[in-house]
Amino acid sequence: MTTKPQKLYALGQSLWYDNIERRLLENGELKAMIERGDIYGVTSNPSIFNNAIGKSTDYDGQLAELARAGKNTAAIYDALTVQDIQAACDLFRPLYDSTRGGDGYVSIEVHPDLAHDTAGTEEEARRLWALVDRPNLMVKIPATKEGIPAIQSSIARGININITLIFSLQRYAEVIEAYLAGLEERIANNLPIGHIASVASFFISRIDTKVDGWLDALAGEQASVGSTLAAKAAALKGKIAVANAKLAYKLFRDTFSGERFEAIAHKGGRRQRPLWASTSTKNPAYPDLLYVDMLVGKDTVNTVPPQTLEAAKHHAAAVLSIEDGMDEARYQLANLEMLGLSLDKATDEVEQEGVAAFSKAINDLFATIEQRAAEFR
Repeated sequence: MTTKPQKLYALGQSLWYDNIERRLLENGELKAMIERGDIYGVTSNPSIFNNAIGKSTDYDGQLAELARAGKNTAAIYDALTVQDIQAACDLFRPLYDSTRGGDGYVSIEVHPDLAHDTAGTEEEARRLWALVDRPNLMVKIPATKEGIPAIQSSIARGININITLIFSLQRYAEVIEAYLAGLEERIANNLPIGHIASVASFFISRIDTKVDGWLDALAGEQASVGSTLAAKAAALKGKIAVANAKLAYKLFRDTFSGERFEAIAHKGGRRQRPLWASTSTKNPAYPDLLYVDMLVGKDTVNTVPPQTLEAAKHHAAAVLSIEDGMDEARYQLANLEMLGLSLDKATDEVEQEGVAAFSKAINDLFATIEQRAAEFR
């Protein structure tokens, strides 16, 4: 019997698991999920590792050994996370090989405190790529203004890159440009490009969370004066993130079917797939698979946390949907601006908040490691 994740895969969308923890690697569950065709890759971030390491005792044996060996906090963090990433890469290696690098990737993020440091990000991407030493690794670089040149230089060095924290269409266009320019740089230097893969992680639910708050406030204000704008504001709730993603997909399809990419593809270059991230619904009033069912498209990835994966396995619609309602998506975004609410302002704010949240998560984890290491010593 074909499962929902397998049906999505047949349509051209790969579900990647937005979670990693030692327990899943050791009890065989991650291996079983891969073999069942539930997932086709794994993404990690500082918040995921903070939960995995900081809120369990699964890593205490290794942590104690490293602490007693005199390793500092950064070295302990590297050892704990890299062991998980390498193990996951090895489990996904058969899928990576059988799909010729189409899927089977595992992502690890550069330190979020480097989000506004181009040179530091470039150096950290190179360090992590060498440290993990797996062909199906992706290094995650945030799509900040300072991250864009680091993305291009990392691609030019032959590193697989998962560009994270993309919220706006303008920034997404810059991400695509960085990827194509990095490949073109390699071509100009007679270097191979067929092995390089990249995904562009376009974040979804955080935009609705931000904009919905503004729409609620506006609807409340307008209702008190009997304005029809209240109804227009209410009608846009839960719609803006999907509309934004639909236009991002159109940009992807337009860019990766033009002459410029065809020349790159002739040399073996791959499309940089859009990856829908932050796809669990934060508002309990919305359908649990709002950001899965509405964003099914060819050559895409949807990275799902555990509860969203379980829901997708049970009742995902598994039908192509991303290109439906493009005119309506444009209309919704135009209406948002008509109400005096700026999507650009929203995407700027959620980018800053995303970087800050990951930075807090990794610094909290470093504090936890330091405390536990001191106890073990």
